Amino acid sequence: MAESGESGGEYAVELVGITKRFPGVVANDDINLRVRRGEVHALCGENGAGKSTLMKILYGMQHPDEGVIRVNGAEVHFRSPADAIKAGIGMVHQHFMLADNFTVAENVLLGAEAEHGIGAAARARIAELAGVVGLRTEPGLLVEQLGVADRQRVEIVKVLYRGARTVILDEPTAVLVPQEVDELFDTLRGMREEGYTFLFISHKLDEVRAIADTITVIRRGTSVGTADPRTITSRELAEMMVGSELPDPGSRESTVTDREVLRVEGLSLAGEEGRRPPLSDVDLVVHAGEVLGIAGVEGNGQTELVETIMGMRHASSGRVVLGGKDISRASTLERREAGIGYVPEDRTRHGLLASQPLWANRILGYQTRPPVARGGPFGLLDLPAARRDTERIVAEFDVRTPDVDVPAAALSGGNQQKLVVGRELSGSPVLLIASHPTRGVDVGAQAGIWEELRTARAAGLAVLLISADLDELIGLSDSIAVILRGQLVATADPSTVKPEQLGAAMTGADDAHASEPAGASGGAA
Repeated sequence: MAESGESGGEYAVELVGITKRFPGVVANDDINLRVRRGEVHALCGENGAGKSTLMKILYGMQHPDEGVIRVNGAEVHFRSPADAIKAGIGMVHQHFMLADNFTVAENVLLGAEAEHGIGAAARARIAELAGVVGLRTEPGLLVEQLGVADRQRVEIVKVLYRGARTVILDEPTAVLVPQEVDELFDTLRGMREEGYTFLFISHKLDEVRAIADTITVIRRGTSVGTADPRTITSRELAEMMVGSELPDPGSRESTVTDREVLRVEGLSLAGEEGRRPPLSDVDLVVHAGEVLGIAGVEGNGQTELVETIMGMRHASSGRVVLGGKDISRASTLERREAGIGYVPEDRTRHGLLASQPLWANRILGYQTRPPVARGGPFGLLDLPAARRDTERIVAEFDVRTPDVDVPAAALSGGNQQKLVVGRELSGSPVLLIASHPTRGVDVGAQAGIWEELRTARAAGLAVLLISADLDELIGLSDSIAVILRGQLVATADPSTVKPEQLGAAMTGADDAHASEPAGASGGAA
């Protein structure tokens, strides 16, 4: 590997003619990307466009079949991430790689002890870098005691401690509330002034335009151009990414009826000994034709609420009523058979069998019902019917795949999600629980999923929507409830509430236990 210094030319990173082939797929096809030193350079594209492969190549996790990588003007050949780190390139992954039972300092030092030591000098350097990224916590504090934004800062300190001057940020705002996004952007701007360079990967185009100095767009494996965030609109950028015009979002008309579909009363979930309960006395109602959105910082009970309604956890008290029938003691399968569709927050753990073909994933959760089963609950699977219905879902929900025999793992994240949404809406549910339905999904797939949810809502479907994307909650919901420390503490009217108000309620900054944010409405019972 060629070593490189800070003095070689105006570009921190140059990727020239990068091509990467896998069996049957060209992931990167003659991609060109040049990132100036001291800038925030955004990389945009649909899922499957080739962004991840390109960043893995830059970080030494993959090796290009063709093309040249230059760092600070010098050609480099990375055999591993260790080579990239030595060249001053670090990567902060979307899913944090921290040990919760280790302290901040221990997480930063982990794996770097031999080179940097663990003494006073190392701790002084950690404290110095903590100041650079705005981490205002003691280095001896356990990571499990930190909020999401501070965990992210620890990840950034980790890569800076190892000498990174160019940092790849993969979906860095995916789990942050608006105030935390603003703080992150202030940090990036300050570090940019000190000469740090950032590659910023995000699906949130308004945020891209707010923080980036330059935007490079990748479509179907190749770079299709750069854009100036000061002059391009989010819609123009999205259309550049997908290569065509996006559908008009249309007008918003209420379809909420007075027919109750889901009623949750006093739902509580016992906590571990010495810890507060993850759910405490939750009441909510969802009507036919209504989307009730649940807003909250991750870890405040959203997952527990969904899994308790689905019967995956057993409530310590309270009731779950579906269509007037108490299903509190029903199994998860019985609840699904009663008409609950479920889009889980982690599709790879709870929504798909990654190694199985698409048609087998169509059967998943519907093995007792037509069209994939015949002859009642103890009947036989109808595999030809399952294949035909999977082909219908692929066509109707624009799941991009060669055929229905490929394993789910071969699809991009967006196409996996469209398959799950298509399957759940195909079961004629009366209630859909959609947990982060577009997380990690590109703008084209996101628009498609939103349109499917709006169409189903207009046809009378009741939807309980859990999302960390406040724009998604405001855009899709008829009413919003805020969850904080396992309780519903406020409600809001999506037609009037601002993201900052929701963010304040989600963090407790507006004393949400005592008052409602502006635009308060119904939604929680």
